[in-house]
Amino acid sequence: MPEISLFKEVSLHHYLILSALIFSIGMIGVMMRKNLIVILMSIELMLNAVNLTFVAFSYYLNHLDGQILVFFIMTIAAAEVAVGLAIAIAIFKKFKKVDIHFFERLKG
Repeated sequence: MPEISLFKEVSLHHYLILSALIFSIGMIGVMMRKNLIVILMSIELMLNAVNLTFVAFSYYLNHLDGQILVFFIMTIAAAEVAVGLAIAIAIFKKFKKVDIHFFERLKG
């Protein structure tokens, strides 16, 4: 008797839809939030969505170029987080709250 599977193979379209959904959540987080930490997390979501797209295309096209590019994007993302958290600490030390509107007062 043939076995009927309820789950089909995961295709490239599934990865692209998931990536678009994750990117949209990150973009909404950047546009709607005023807390710097939440904005940094949303930017990380958007970068991970792009990474998922690169890896999916790399897998389905049988090229390692996308996976190598993801390695460099992850390195840049780590540097972005380090700089962002340093700025957040500077804002917190000066104003005792991390809010995006405090960037305007950081000059002095």
